[in-house]
Amino acid sequence: MTVFADLLSTLFERRYRTPWAGKPDDRPIADMIADLMGAAGEVSGIAVAKQILDRYAAMDEDEKRAFFRHLAEEMNVSAAAVRDALDAYEKGQTKASYRAFIAAAEPPRQELIRRLNQVPGATHALVQMRADLLRLGREDDALQALDLDFRHLFASWFNRGFLVLRPINWESPAHILEKIIAYEAVHAIDSWDDLRRRLQPADRRCFAFFHPAMPDEPLIFVEVALTRGVAGSIQKLLAEDREVLDGAAANTAVFYSISNCQAGLAGISFGNLLIKQVAADLAVEMPNLATFVTLSPIPGLARWLEEEGLAADPSAPDTLRQLTARYLLKAKRSDGMPRDPVARFHLGNGATIHQVHAGADISAKGRAQSAGAMVNYLYDLAKVPQNHERFATTGEIAASGEIRQLAAAGEKTHA
Repeated sequence: MTVFADLLSTLFERRYRTPWAGKPDDRPIADMIADLMGAAGEVSGIAVAKQILDRYAAMDEDEKRAFFRHLAEEMNVSAAAVRDALDAYEKGQTKASYRAFIAAAEPPRQELIRRLNQVPGATHALVQMRADLLRLGREDDALQALDLDFRHLFASWFNRGFLVLRPINWESPAHILEKIIAYEAVHAIDSWDDLRRRLQPADRRCFAFFHPAMPDEPLIFVEVALTRGVAGSIQKLLAEDREVLDGAAANTAVFYSISNCQAGLAGISFGNLLIKQVAADLAVEMPNLATFVTLSPIPGLARWLEEEGLAADPSAPDTLRQLTARYLLKAKRSDGMPRDPVARFHLGNGATIHQVHAGADISAKGRAQSAGAMVNYLYDLAKVPQNHERFATTGEIAASGEIRQLAAAGEKTHA
């Protein structure tokens, strides 16, 4: 897969490698955008696109906000043009009238983003641009509408057909390893020695999705521990003095951390693809693996306990497990979906709530967000499709008998 990824990256680089020269353009950026949109030649267009991206990279926050405002207001769809094109299409549904309707319905800023993406390295720059847009446009409806155009294009550019799965290990390039340390969002990597313990031993794996246009930037990565039996403590799983297990002796793969790396790709789902792909690949590589589970945080549990007046109750491990199971099965948002974001993610992937553990994360973060509890989501590859379908269509939560019993006890005892 690494060879294939390198080939794709080379093809992308050759496709967009174009020499340019000339002095920096100091005209208003709106004029530069107009030139880019009117450019007929590829080389001249790429030169202008690069200058726009360079100019954007040097902007301060107010200038970036003004740039986005220009795209949102001056490069939006024309409602009148859309109505006229739709009227013409209704009168005669021809290829020409349909083409005219599509052209009218697409805002010019989508074509601008495509043209900017012709520049080498532009894909990563545009991902960073969207991260700025998400931050600056939180309270602005027009900028949030603009984000829909970025999201629409990114959903195509970053579809599964372009994503490349790569293993990350201690021999991976240093600049990639530095980014794994920086992007780890679940269990912080404290040092290079800590990273080594997660990558080098025979019972540890790490995998990441990359895109050929961003070969040095992981999009998302997952860390995996190979164990005997289902793990119920993150501290034991990551302990410095733990006994390393021979890979052939393992029967369980534990996905204990999954981290999104690019803020500008928020809302573009990779995690569901990553876990399923890694589980399928590991099943082929290591037939001795019979169980695929996560060891996941429960970020909303502590707040729910407080809201329900139960914060003082879960002092005993059994009580905490009962209340945790009750929370995962019964606590819902107004739309009927599970309240816990991690639960929504894994249940939406087709996983089953398998086991819950008290004292599983005794770090300050773990105690603050979930009173130290963690949960295993089971990925039974034979049942994942039907679990996903039921959850997506009816909201049905797949859970083990143990979880349902614990939740029932939690409702009865702590009503």
